[in-house]
Amino acid sequence: MEQPTFTPPYQPIALNGTEEGAESRRSLRKAVTMRAHLRDRGQTRFEIDVTDLSLMGFRAETAFALWPGTIVWLTLPGLAGLEAVVAWRDKTQYGCAFAKPLHPAVFDHIIALSQR
Repeated sequence: MEQPTFTPPYQPIALNGTEEGAESRRSLRKAVTMRAHLRDRGQTRFEIDVTDLSLMGFRAETAFALWPGTIVWLTLPGLAGLEAVVAWRDKTQYGCAFAKPLHPAVFDHIIALSQR
């Protein structure tokens, strides 16, 4: 099976011809508080706390060690696994970029779930 290729959507982009720094995003991030599961290629499944979400990725917290470049699948309640790659790590916090951006309706559904 061919390995997926990821275009890193987590790098800062120029807005209006200027560099906005590390907080530049390709899409709006929404703060959420959700328990979810993450699985790596080794089939290890563990719980995480998703703390923010965008069409392009998510931030999560877990004590499980992951490394940038690791391919993972995020499973949120009621949804199929969403493929992503770990973009960065800071102790127990991780930023992950989805292999394919979320459809806006799926994004809205997940945000609604997080507010219940």
